[in-house]
Amino acid sequence: MKKIAGLVLLMLVIVSTTALTSSKPQTENSLEGTWELINRFNYDEQGVSDTIPNTNGYRQVKIYSKGKVMWTRYSPDDPAEWFGFGSYTNTQNELEERLEYGSDAMMKVIDTVQVFKFELVLDKDTYSQITLDDEGHRTFSENYRRID
Repeated sequence: MKKIAGLVLLMLVIVSTTALTSSKPQTENSLEGTWELINRFNYDEQGVSDTIPNTNGYRQVKIYSKGKVMWTRYSPDDPAEWFGFGSYTNTQNELEERLEYGSDAMMKVIDTVQVFKFELVLDKDTYSQITLDDEGHRTFSENYRRID
Protein backbone atom coordinates (compact mmCIF):
# COMPACT_ATOMS: atom_id res chain seq x y z
CA MET A 1 0.00 0.00 0.00
CA LYS A 2 2.84 2.41 0.83
CA LYS A 3 4.43 1.66 -2.54
CA ILE A 4 1.20 2.53 -4.38
CA ALA A 5 0.79 5.75 -2.37
CA GLY A 6 4.41 6.63 -3.09
CA LEU A 7 3.96 5.97 -6.83
CA VAL A 8 0.78 8.08 -6.91
CA LEU A 9 2.55 10.92 -5.12
CA LEU A 10 5.53 10.67 -7.50
CA MET A 11 3.21 10.72 -10.52
CA LEU A 12 1.41 13.81 -9.18
CA VAL A 13 4.73 15.60 -8.71
CA ILE A 14 5.84 14.67 -12.26
CA VAL A 15 2.53 15.76 -13.83
CA SER A 16 2.53 19.04 -11.88
CA THR A 17 6.13 19.78 -12.78
CA THR A 18 5.51 18.96 -16.46
CA ALA A 19 2.45 21.23 -16.56
CA LEU A 20 4.40 24.10 -15.03
CA THR A 21 7.45 23.78 -17.25
CA SER A 22 5.64 23.05 -20.51
CA SER A 23 3.29 26.02 -20.40
CA LYS A 24 4.34 28.72 -22.81
CA PRO A 25 5.77 31.71 -20.94
CA GLN A 26 3.96 34.96 -21.65
CA THR A 27 6.18 37.85 -22.47
CA GLU A 28 5.20 41.24 -21.13
CA ASN A 29 5.20 42.78 -24.61
CA SER A 30 3.15 40.44 -26.78
CA LEU A 31 1.02 41.11 -29.86
CA GLU A 32 -1.47 38.51 -28.67
CA GLY A 33 -4.77 40.32 -28.14
CA THR A 34 -7.06 42.91 -29.67
CA TRP A 35 -5.83 46.30 -30.86
CA GLU A 36 -7.49 49.46 -32.16
CA LEU A 37 -5.91 51.95 -34.53
CA ILE A 38 -5.49 55.31 -32.80
CA ASN A 39 -3.74 57.27 -35.58
CA ARG A 40 -1.22 57.11 -38.43
CA PHE A 41 2.07 58.92 -39.03
CA ASN A 42 3.76 60.07 -42.21
CA TYR A 43 7.56 60.34 -42.02
CA ASP A 44 10.20 62.45 -43.74
CA GLU A 45 13.99 62.68 -43.24
CA GLN A 46 13.59 64.39 -39.84
CA GLY A 47 11.01 61.94 -38.42
CA VAL A 48 7.24 62.22 -38.05
CA SER A 49 6.03 64.86 -40.50
CA ASP A 50 2.28 64.46 -40.10
CA THR A 51 -0.18 62.77 -37.75
CA ILE A 52 -3.40 61.51 -39.29
CA PRO A 53 -6.11 61.06 -36.64
CA ASN A 54 -9.17 58.84 -37.05
CA THR A 55 -12.10 61.04 -38.07
CA ASN A 56 -15.82 60.77 -38.88
CA GLY A 57 -16.30 57.40 -37.17
CA TYR A 58 -13.32 55.66 -38.81
CA ARG A 59 -12.44 52.50 -36.89
CA GLN A 60 -9.88 49.75 -37.48
CA VAL A 61 -9.33 46.74 -35.22
CA LYS A 62 -6.75 43.92 -35.36
CA ILE A 63 -6.79 40.64 -33.47
CA TYR A 64 -3.63 38.55 -33.04
CA SER A 65 -4.07 35.04 -31.68
CA LYS A 66 -1.92 31.89 -31.88
CA GLY A 67 -0.09 32.94 -35.02
CA LYS A 68 -3.20 34.23 -36.81
CA VAL A 69 -4.22 37.80 -37.59
CA MET A 70 -7.64 39.21 -38.45
CA TRP A 71 -8.37 42.85 -39.08
CA THR A 72 -11.37 44.89 -40.09
CA ARG A 73 -11.91 48.52 -40.96
CA TYR A 74 -15.03 50.67 -40.98
CA SER A 75 -15.12 54.08 -42.60
CA PRO A 76 -18.41 55.88 -43.14
CA ASP A 77 -16.72 57.81 -45.98
CA ASP A 78 -15.74 54.60 -47.87
CA PRO A 79 -18.53 52.24 -49.01
CA ALA A 80 -16.04 49.39 -49.65
CA GLU A 81 -15.73 46.68 -47.01
CA TRP A 82 -12.19 46.12 -45.75
CA PHE A 83 -11.07 43.07 -43.80
CA GLY A 84 -8.36 40.45 -44.02
CA PHE A 85 -7.25 37.19 -42.44
CA GLY A 86 -3.95 35.34 -42.40
CA SER A 87 -0.96 34.41 -40.32
CA TYR A 88 1.72 36.48 -38.66
CA THR A 89 5.17 36.18 -37.18
CA ASN A 90 7.12 38.75 -35.27
CA THR A 91 10.44 39.35 -33.63
CA GLN A 92 11.26 42.14 -31.22
CA ASN A 93 11.66 44.62 -34.12
CA GLU A 94 9.83 43.12 -37.11
CA LEU A 95 6.27 42.12 -37.95
CA GLU A 96 5.30 40.02 -40.96
CA GLU A 97 1.69 39.37 -41.96
CA ARG A 98 0.78 36.84 -44.67
CA LEU A 99 -2.80 37.43 -45.70
CA GLU A 100 -4.74 34.50 -47.10
CA TYR A 101 -8.07 36.11 -47.91
CA GLY A 102 -10.10 39.23 -47.32
CA SER A 103 -12.87 41.46 -48.56
CA ASP A 104 -13.25 42.11 -52.28
CA ALA A 105 -11.27 45.36 -52.00
CA MET A 106 -8.54 43.62 -49.98
CA MET A 107 -8.33 40.64 -52.35
CA LYS A 108 -7.21 43.07 -55.08
CA VAL A 109 -4.32 44.07 -52.82
CA ILE A 110 -3.57 40.48 -51.77
CA ASP A 111 -3.34 39.48 -55.44
CA THR A 112 -0.27 41.73 -55.78
CA VAL A 113 1.14 41.72 -52.23
CA GLN A 114 0.62 38.68 -50.01
CA VAL A 115 3.35 39.36 -47.46
CA PHE A 116 3.36 42.62 -45.55
CA LYS A 117 6.59 43.40 -43.66
CA PHE A 118 6.87 46.16 -41.08
CA GLU A 119 9.25 47.56 -38.51
CA LEU A 120 7.64 46.81 -35.15
CA VAL A 121 7.71 49.06 -32.09
CA LEU A 122 5.90 47.17 -29.33
CA ASP A 123 5.12 48.19 -25.76
CA LYS A 124 2.76 46.60 -23.26
CA ASP A 125 -0.34 48.55 -24.37
CA THR A 126 0.67 50.14 -27.70
CA TYR A 127 2.36 49.15 -30.90
CA SER A 128 3.30 50.70 -34.23
CA GLN A 129 3.75 48.90 -37.53
CA ILE A 130 6.01 51.05 -39.67
CA THR A 131 6.34 50.76 -43.43
CA LEU A 132 9.88 51.17 -44.77
CA ASP A 133 10.92 52.15 -48.28
CA ASP A 134 13.44 50.16 -50.36
CA GLU A 135 16.31 51.97 -48.63
CA GLY A 136 15.01 51.21 -45.13
CA HIS A 137 13.64 54.69 -44.39
CA ARG A 138 10.39 55.05 -42.48
CA THR A 139 7.50 56.26 -44.68
CA PHE A 140 4.23 55.54 -42.88
CA SER A 141 2.99 53.93 -39.67
CA GLU A 142 -0.21 52.67 -38.13
CA ASN A 143 -0.31 53.16 -34.36
CA TYR A 144 -2.48 50.94 -32.17
CA ARG A 145 -3.54 50.65 -28.55
CA ARG A 146 -4.54 47.45 -26.78
CA ILE A 147 -8.28 47.19 -26.12
CA ASP A 148 -8.41 43.81 -24.36
